[in-house]
Amino acid sequence: MAEVKIVWSEEALKDIEEIISFISKDSKLYAVNFASKIISAVETLRAFPEIGRIVPEYADPKIREIIYQEL
Repeated sequence: MAEVKIVWSEEALKDIEEIISFISKDSKLYAVNFASKIISAVETLRAFPEIGRIVPEYADPKIREIIYQEL
């Protein structure tokens, strides 16, 4: 199987930066922990490229997104 290339959209990167900035106002530790969990969730696409949801706006099976929810 060919290596899966993960490309973050500008919008996704901006959103993550804003979320981390917001969390870090209360706790830098939790902000770093959250960022690590997000990156780890997305990295699962390398091993399981079809685990992510096809992005409805693009309807291209090669473009996936991971819906992450903190429990």
